[in-house]
Amino acid sequence: MSVKITSVAKQLPQFCRTTEEIIPFLKVWLTGQEDRFQRKVLKIFENAGVEKRYSIMDAHEVFLNTSFEEKNDIYARESIKLAESALTKALKKAALNPQDLDYIITVSCTGIMIPSIDAYLINKLQMRQDIVRLPVTEMGCAAGLSGIIYANNFLKANPNKRAAVIAVESPTSTFQLDDFSMVNIVSAAIFGDGAACVIVSSYEEDEGPKIIDEAMYHFFNSEKMMGFKLTNSGLQMILDKSVPETIAEHFPKIVYPFLERNNISIRNVDHLIFHPGGKKIVQTVETLFGSLGKNIDDTKEVLKLYGNMSSATVLYVLERFMDKKLPKGDVGLMLSFGPGFSAQTVLLAW
Repeated sequence: MSVKITSVAKQLPQFCRTTEEIIPFLKVWLTGQEDRFQRKVLKIFENAGVEKRYSIMDAHEVFLNTSFEEKNDIYARESIKLAESALTKALKKAALNPQDLDYIITVSCTGIMIPSIDAYLINKLQMRQDIVRLPVTEMGCAAGLSGIIYANNFLKANPNKRAAVIAVESPTSTFQLDDFSMVNIVSAAIFGDGAACVIVSSYEEDEGPKIIDEAMYHFFNSEKMMGFKLTNSGLQMILDKSVPETIAEHFPKIVYPFLERNNISIRNVDHLIFHPGGKKIVQTVETLFGSLGKNIDDTKEVLKLYGNMSSATVLYVLERFMDKKLPKGDVGLMLSFGPGFSAQTVLLAW
C-alpha cells in the first residue's frame, strides 16, 4: 500500500499590496525615527525578495493600533473562510466530497482559536461525525510539512482512507505597531498571509506522487532561534539572525543521511520543493545546491509573489509542481524549517 498526495490548492486573502504600495504606509509608521534608520528600514523592504503580499487586513488596518483581541478576532473570522475555500478547491481537484475525508489536520501558528479551525469546517461542510481531528498550533513554518507527515503515518496504518491537511496563516496579524526592532521589521518585510490544502490518500486507485519517506531533524539547544513571545499586544516574533548560517551548518546532516537510507543521492533528485523562509535562507540553500546543478526557482518565485506565509508556503511551492504534470519516475524532495529548531523532510516519487 502506498500513500499519495492527490491534490493541492491555495487560497489567497482578499487584500493585496505590492512592496512599492506599502512604502508610503511604512514612511508614516516611521515618522519620528532617525533618518538613517528610516532609510535602512525602507531598504530592508525593497531588498527582501518579496514583490507583493496578501493580507486578511488592508494595509491601513495593519498599521492601526489595534489590540491583540481585535487582531485575533479578525484572524479567527478570516482563517475559517480561507480554510474552507482552500479545502473546497482541493476536494474539487481530487473529485471528492467533504464526506470522503477520514482525517482532518489543521495547522496555524499566527493566532489563537479554541475550538480550532477544523471544528468549524466539520460543521460548515457537514463532514462525517466520526472524522478524526488533529489541530497543530506550535510548529511554525514547518507545520505544513509536519501535517503531511502526520497524515502519512495515519494513512499507512489505515488503508482506504483520505486526509486533508489545511494550513492557514496570517503573519500580518502579529505585526507589532510599537516595536521598531529589526526582528519586527524583517518579519514584516518577508511575511504575507495565505492558506493551502493538501489531500492525501491511501486508496490504491487514487493518483498522485507517492510519499516514499519522511523525517524530522531537531537542532539541539536552539529553542530561542525562532518563534513567538505572547505579549499584551499580541504574538511578538522571535527570529535570530544566525538562522541561515545554522541551517547551512546542519544541512548535510539533514539531507544526505535521509537520502542515503532511501538509496539515492541528491543528484537523483529531480525537484527541490523547499520552504522559502526569506531571502537569506533562499540564498543559503541555493548556494548549497547550485554546484550540483539544482535550482529552487519555484521556491524563489513563491517568495516573490506571496512572501513567506509560514506553514502554508511550502504547499504553494508543492502546488506549482503538482500543476506541472511531472513525468512518472521523477523524484521530489520537500524541506521546511521551523521553531524548535527543526527541519522536516518528505521524499516524493511521481
